[in-house]
Order: sequence, then structure tokens, then C-alpha cells
Amino acid sequence: MVATHAEGPATDRQGIPHYRMFIGGEWVDTDEQYDVINPATEELVATAAKGGTSHADAAVAAAKRAFESGEWRNTPPLERAAVIDRVIAALTSRMDEFTEIGSRECGFPLRLSQAICVGFPLLHMQHYADLTRRYEWERPGPVAGQVLSAGLVRREPLGVCVGIVPWNFPLVLTVWKAIPALAAGNSVVVKVDEKTPIAALEVAQMLRDAGVPDGTFNVITGDGETVGAHLVAHPDVRKVSFTGSTAVGREVMRNAADTIKQVTLELGGKGPNIVLEDADLDAAVDGAAYAFLLHAGQACESGTRLLLPSSLHDEFVRRLVERLKTLKIGNPLDPATDIGPVMGPDQHKRILGYIELGQQEGATLVHGGGVPSGPGFEKGYWVEPTVFTDVRNDMCIAREEIFGPVLSVLRYDSVDEAIEIANDTEYGLSAGVWSQDVPRALEVAKQLQAGSVWINDWHNISANLPFGGFKQSGNGRELGPDALDEFTEQKAVTVDLSGRVDRRAYGLVLGTPPSA
Repeated sequence: MVATHAEGPATDRQGIPHYRMFIGGEWVDTDEQYDVINPATEELVATAAKGGTSHADAAVAAAKRAFESGEWRNTPPLERAAVIDRVIAALTSRMDEFTEIGSRECGFPLRLSQAICVGFPLLHMQHYADLTRRYEWERPGPVAGQVLSAGLVRREPLGVCVGIVPWNFPLVLTVWKAIPALAAGNSVVVKVDEKTPIAALEVAQMLRDAGVPDGTFNVITGDGETVGAHLVAHPDVRKVSFTGSTAVGREVMRNAADTIKQVTLELGGKGPNIVLEDADLDAAVDGAAYAFLLHAGQACESGTRLLLPSSLHDEFVRRLVERLKTLKIGNPLDPATDIGPVMGPDQHKRILGYIELGQQEGATLVHGGGVPSGPGFEKGYWVEPTVFTDVRNDMCIAREEIFGPVLSVLRYDSVDEAIEIANDTEYGLSAGVWSQDVPRALEVAKQLQAGSVWINDWHNISANLPFGGFKQSGNGRELGPDALDEFTEQKAVTVDLSGRVDRRAYGLVLGTPPSA
């Protein structure tokens, strides 16, 4: 492990940025490195240090020392909120730069990158700053007992918190895991995905400049199977917040169990999107496309199962296909682009494999299904928006998370049948209902087993509402009015106000004679 005090990324002879890990307030490099590749062009965007378990240990040790020093956890909440405010100001001043990072590193079209890679992080950081100011860090508590007592309930930080961030929304999810943990007075270690490390490492510098003490916030890289698993099992880590697949989430729970860590898991999804017969079709068609195509379908809460009443099925599918033909696939840096690439070769192969499997299962491919051709598509990882009809809910394409721009359309003949199909899944992250009768839509929403149900909308993740999953889509919640609860422990304190020691009561327990 080689540490240097130089700030920000270094550059090689060709001017390619090189990002080091941030551990204990120092930039740490390694002999091995990752290549950060633009998924649209396959060009080298940057390189990043490749971390190992020794770097995970160093980061946890730095975080533990910082926490035990008390400098940050004893900083008043209003001052911690002010630090977050300064980070917000720093990110706001670099909006254009971070928008381009999102396009080059993740493949977001520019318009989408501006919203998701900058806009959402800013909104959500502001939410956490505001919540820090109004959160009930200490409150009086009722006391039941035989003596006159006063009670107090305190919310106190946990200690070292680990956030494991996936590649699809790297900055938003870094904010979700790091900022509330810091707001609550914890120390943090973020393990970024090797494909998208840039944004979190840039934010590390912002947090340091804003006044977060060295060691309180650390960012490391490394393979999930080794470094991520090592962090989850580390005995000095008190909390793990993980976003990723359900399969890996199960491993996180197992690895965290030995030391009884608190765990928040935001996992996979197979969102059912129910169109009722009275829906506004123009809005619902656009909404169905948006539901499954945001970030080329690489969102766990995507609406990838479209449930249509038989009476509307054919007309709706026709309109949807016509709408998809108007969307522009291409260079993410082109402001006119609607849909960018998928993340890389493994993801590309996986999605195309599912498209082939859907046809083998007997589903009807009515749109897309291949790789776009022509100028601009010679390199990169591209998949056309793909729509299947004649899908049964027992098919793999209806049950398994594809994580790409693939939509399964299912028919139903009654609303009860639609609800049954929607809930017939191991997942429960998101769902949607389209109807012009809002009370009726609300009745349907009440019966859907999902952590978020959107009516006449999709991807409407509000900082003010909790986000998380039912069933095997995870546990715990991020965002919302109680978000800091996930990063604090409750402590009950009682004070005897009677002014005497009840020796008789002690005697019943300790065996002391009442006259003592």
C-alpha cells in the first residue's frame, strides 16, 4: 500500500486520470489497477487503484480510530448539517463536470445524467441536511416503575458503517449510504464498484474540504467477492448497507450474522406495472416505456412486467411499439439521445441471452431483440428496446431480473387476476397502477406487495418517502422522514428522582435482610 498526500486524481502521460483510494485522509495507490471503460465507445475513461482486503482493513481501522476519537460524533448536529451544506455547494458548482462523468463512466444520456448523477444527489443530500437539523436526537420517555423516575431516550451513532455501492447509480447510492451515516455521527467506509469509482472518489475530496475529519469517510475499491465480503464480515463494522442482486444480498446477510451487524439491503426487483381499463392510454404508454427503459433498464425498481387487460392489450401494444420507434438510441453525450448503452460485455451477453431464452420459452418478440447497427454502433454495448407478448408469469423472462431494456407483457381478465399475477414473485420492490379513477387505483395499490407503488407514474423516488423492498427485494429503508433511524441506536436512560435508595427492593433481589 502506497500512500500520498497529493489531492485529486493523478494523470498518466496520455492525460488519462488515475484515481487512488481515500483511506484515513490519504490518497492510497496500488501496483494493480482497474480500467474504467466508456460503455458507449469502449474507450478508456480513467484508471483506478485496485484495492484488496488489506485496504479494507486499513479503511475500517481508520474509521474506527476516527469514531473513537469522538471528534465527529461529538460535533453538534447543526454543525454536521452545515458540513453537508458545504458539500452541496461544492457539487452544485461542478454540475456540468459530474453530468459528463455520469455519461462517460455509466452511459447515462446527458439529460438523464444531469437529473440522476447530479440532481438527485443534490436533492437527497439536502434532505439529509434538513433532517439532521430537525431529527429528535434526544427526547423524554415515560417511565413505569415503583419509584419516582425520569426517562430519556437518546439516538446515538453506531460506529463504523460500510456502504457497498453498485455500478448502475454510483453517486446517488453513495449519497444514500454515506450521508445519513455521517449525519448521525458515524464513520463510513464506502466500497465502490470497480466499473464506476469516479464520482464517489471525487466526493471524498469534497467531504474532506467541507470539514469531515480524516478517517471519518473512506472510499476503497476492490472485487466484491473478496473485498466486499471481507468488509461485511469484519468484526469492527457495526452496520452494512448494500445495494445489489438478491443472490449477493443473501451472502451479505450470512456474512454479517456472526457479529450481529445491522444490515440494510436494497436488492432485485421485477416490477409489475398494471394498466386498468380506464387508464389514460397516452400517459400509460409513455409511462410503460419510461418504466422499463430508464438507464437502458438497468434499475432494480424498473417496471419490467406490463399487465394489460385483454380488452386493451392489442391496441396498447401497438401504441407502445410505435412510441418506442421514436426514441433515439446512441451516443450518451448527444443531447438528443434517449437511450444509452448497457454497462459492459458481461451485462450485454446476459441481456441478449435472456432475449434468446424468451423466444425459446414461447414468448412473441414484437419489437427489438437485437443490437442496433450502423454508424455509431461499431463499438460499445448496445441492446435495442425489446418487447415480448404472450408471456406467462411462469416464464424465466417474467420471473428473473434481466437488468436490461426488456419488457414482458402479460394479459389479465380481471383486476383480481392482475393483483394475483403482480404478487406472484419473490420480489417486492416496486409496482405501478394506471387509472383515471384514483380511489380505485389506491385500492389496487393497497393489495400489491411492494415497497413503492406508483400511481400514474414510475421511478418517482422521493427523498421524503422511505424506499426499500418487501420479500426478497430486501429489508430496511433508505430515504424518508426516519432515514437516520437506520444509522443510530436507541439508548434508554432513567434517573431515580425519589432522593432515596430503595433498600427493601434491593433486598428482594440481592437477598439482603430488609433491615439492612
